[in-house]
Amino acid sequence: MPTTFLPGPVRVRVPATSANLGPGFDALGLALGRHDDVTAEVTGGGVRVAVTGEGAGELPADERHLIVTAMRATFDVLGAQPAGLALECENRIPQARGLGSSSAAIVAGVLAARALVADGEQRMDDDAALRLAAELEGHPDNVAPCLLGGFTIAWTEPGGARAVSLPVAPAVRPTVFVPAERGLTSVARAALPATVPHADAALNAGRAALLVHALTTDPALLLPATVDRLHQEQRAPGMPATAALVGALRAAGVAAVVSGAGPTVLALSQVPVGFEPGTDWRRWELPIDVSGARVIRGRL
Repeated sequence: MPTTFLPGPVRVRVPATSANLGPGFDALGLALGRHDDVTAEVTGGGVRVAVTGEGAGELPADERHLIVTAMRATFDVLGAQPAGLALECENRIPQARGLGSSSAAIVAGVLAARALVADGEQRMDDDAALRLAAELEGHPDNVAPCLLGGFTIAWTEPGGARAVSLPVAPAVRPTVFVPAERGLTSVARAALPATVPHADAALNAGRAALLVHALTTDPALLLPATVDRLHQEQRAPGMPATAALVGALRAAGVAAVVSGAGPTVLALSQVPVGFEPGTDWRRWELPIDVSGARVIRGRL
């Protein structure tokens, strides 16, 4: 069956995400109310990418852009490649800070490409979109909340990634502390040991289970629920300022964790009035994005 590309632009809005959430390494994630907007259109030839906001002047403006890579992979699944593409990216998610900027780009590319094909949703349903996005990203803990919104639990089966989204208790109001410095997930993962003690694995399993209850039902338990032994201490030497801020917040009774691979810090419970992380941090109080990625036909 031939592939028909739709005329005119589509717009995709994708949320920032925070993964791991302490003990939920590579499994738990949260969608946050800070968004990138991508407008994409099929053209007669060539690839043009215009970026404003975060990453402007730094990100590739051609085929090398991650959104284009994700779109190309999606078009391959859908059966044909368009002659050309034009993208406009309004970025508000900081790059390489642990807030899911790469996952947002991948999800935006997958959904934009699907929306530009006449029967795209019939050829690739939401479950297939998640599987492809996770395959492109390498793991599903950020792409799942970006796609589904809310608090997500993601896992991988032989057939690919799967995820569920759960409602978050109204009292959970995240705050993120974003540093000027950047971090790379590949570097953070390289700091992790190949094996962990059985006791640490058991502790994390219990705290991850408790975290599901704390986020959905009883936020009073968030501080003990965010204890981690698998990745944060191991990564601390590579981002000492992040580790120090997490420690200071937790000492003040705040359920603070490293956001994703860092260096951003995520606070899941209320930060005391007057707490100051220092001048090197941007502080944002962000709502939870309950909708996930959204596709809008045409420009606003």
